[in-house]
Amino acid sequence: MAGPLKGMKILDFSALLPGPYGTMILGDLGAEVLKVEAPSRPDLMRFAPPYDGGDSSMHHVINRNKKSIGINLKFPEGAELVKKLVRVYDVMIEQFRPGVMEKLGVGYETLKKENPRLIYCSITGYGQTGPYRDRAGHDINYLSTASIPSCSHRKGERPFPQVVQIADVGAGSYQAVVAILAAFIHREKTGEGQYIDVSMTDGAVSWLTHHAPLFLVGGENPGAEDVFLAGGVHFYDYYETKDGRFMSVGSIEPQFYADLCKGLGREDLKTRQNVDAEETVELKAELRKVFATKTQKEWIDIFAKLDACVEPVLNMGEMCEHPHTRARKMVVEVKKPDGSPQKQIASPFKLSATPPEIRSVGPKMGEHTDEAMKAVGYSEKEILALREKGVVA
Repeated sequence: MAGPLKGMKILDFSALLPGPYGTMILGDLGAEVLKVEAPSRPDLMRFAPPYDGGDSSMHHVINRNKKSIGINLKFPEGAELVKKLVRVYDVMIEQFRPGVMEKLGVGYETLKKENPRLIYCSITGYGQTGPYRDRAGHDINYLSTASIPSCSHRKGERPFPQVVQIADVGAGSYQAVVAILAAFIHREKTGEGQYIDVSMTDGAVSWLTHHAPLFLVGGENPGAEDVFLAGGVHFYDYYETKDGRFMSVGSIEPQFYADLCKGLGREDLKTRQNVDAEETVELKAELRKVFATKTQKEWIDIFAKLDACVEPVLNMGEMCEHPHTRARKMVVEVKKPDGSPQKQIASPFKLSATPPEIRSVGPKMGEHTDEAMKAVGYSEKEILALREKGVVA
């Protein structure tokens, strides 16, 4: 069954996480993605452990459903090859620093002359404009510039790096995907391509939409445990159990809070749901004492029978084997070239008519170079000559 994006062709010049995760999403949904790498500087994700059959399993996942071509853009012939490719491609994605692609002869203004319908998406940390446009950075820096860690930690403690790259994926990959799909719809209506400037910092700032009024209207800079659902004046939190595990409590609405008190065996706490800051500190202290009296498993059994918005904090192995994860088919087996299976996290999109499909693991470097070049008119002799010169791999 073809995915909803079948027919969309994407040239992917990105590496590591933001761009590749975005093109993975598009590939899962049926787009044809051609990953472009410099033979002398392959995507570092290819070397990320753990390995499966000699290849990085992270690369197998992030670059699944993609083909690979090796092009050295330092050669003029490399830029000429890209110009020929974009004539038959819909979208191009890159995440170099601003100005790099222009210097290599494959910037947007150059390539739109080859294909006016081209959608060209640049993903960077700070965007194509502004004083930080050329500044280096990583996920932790973009989140910091967006002020998110300043109110995402406990009082008296330092902000803690997250295991999930929030700015890279949430503010980079997903926002690029949304922008590309919007541009694609616009092009289908008008025939007009366009340039997309995705800033991971901008994306992270945009996620503060519902918290920003604290400053924009109230004039207050929220700090540690000041934001309502980030340890603020509320019992919404994590609580340690007798065996050193944790339970999450999100019992915000009255009916859920009532079941929380019932499960804890503390009906006397029912009247203390909406209390002031000082009383909330006392309430949370009481909740910590109660949760510490039983193991996580004991609490799981108790709250399984209640509608209280209370769930255990699972480790990764438990998550993968959880009945809900299994029922939603969020862990799937993908066949490698040798026919053996590899477990991967599935696409989260559930479409009734055109569901996502994982067709292949991440490709070898240059695995599809000949195929891609022949499709735009290169002969075997020309390909061999360019390969011997080091233009392609």
